Amino acid sequence: MRIFVDAMGGDNAPKAIVDGTLEALRNHSQLSVVLAGDLSQVEPLLKDAADVRDRIELVDAPEVITNDESPVMGVRTKKKSATVIGMLQLREHQVDGFVSAGSTGAVLAGGMFRLGRIPGIERPALAPVLPNGINQGSLLIDCGANVDCKPDYLLQFGLMGSIYMRDCMNIAEPRVGLINIGVESDKGNALVKETYPLMEKAPYHFVGNVEAREITNNAADVLVCDGFSGNLVLKFMEGVAGSLMGIIKKEIMADTRSKIGALLAKPAFRRVKHAMDYTEVGGAPLLGVQGAVVKAHGSSNAHAFACAIRQCIRIIDADVPGTIARGVDGLVQS
Repeated sequence: MRIFVDAMGGDNAPKAIVDGTLEALRNHSQLSVVLAGDLSQVEPLLKDAADVRDRIELVDAPEVITNDESPVMGVRTKKKSATVIGMLQLREHQVDGFVSAGSTGAVLAGGMFRLGRIPGIERPALAPVLPNGINQGSLLIDCGANVDCKPDYLLQFGLMGSIYMRDCMNIAEPRVGLINIGVESDKGNALVKETYPLMEKAPYHFVGNVEAREITNNAADVLVCDGFSGNLVLKFMEGVAGSLMGIIKKEIMADTRSKIGALLAKPAFRRVKHAMDYTEVGGAPLLGVQGAVVKAHGSSNAHAFACAIRQCIRIIDADVPGTIARGVDGLVQS
């Protein structure tokens, strides 16, 4: 298995990306990588990688598409960027997957215009798994790739999310829910009202509307929404999690009794932190494109990036893009 890695994407690139790639290589003996970036920065980071160096191919990709520029223009003009080179290699089947912690817009544009959509899929979607501490978490689709959606997009998001959770997360019959302001079928705006009856007839396990307060309460395995709402949900959850951990830490250190209690409860706190840690999830797969693409969190450390590569391996092993392509035909027929 061969995965293309963007070494220059993310807040902690290239060191965290290279270190995470080395961790993934040591954890997966069948894996080889194409590591692309500014070789003057990347090569020195491989000095202690003799044990896996024969499974690393270096590609010089001196250009970087930043968050401050137009993703579409970046993909069109920066042909020596890792995003463009990687998507083209994936399209030509020179690699099996692509992982980047770089610009989300660039990964999306590269997937759309350099790699291409699966026939029948109208819009690809980014789909992170939200940890909830109850089970493996719930897939949020879309989290920002498509801020304006049509009912057919959401219908297809449900299909793609269901396939991902079944084949990559081993949930036999994923429950698909539609994020809304109420559980009743006639609640919500025009988009969700029109989508509801379509999802009722879809060839997956639709469980109806899911209110925001139930998102972290295991109400569904796949949470479907437009990218605008999904991005609000994702960013709000990240903020609440950070604030909550800060409050807990502050109160633990408030007095001697709290400090003693915290010492006794330290193993439990560690388990909670692990259960809610996004770094264990990996990244957000870009579902609906013709290949395995994973967008890692921009602030990924080495372990988080290694988990994103592991996630890409699962997508490749399960042939998620191929299953989605076959599933679209059944969706149309239904």
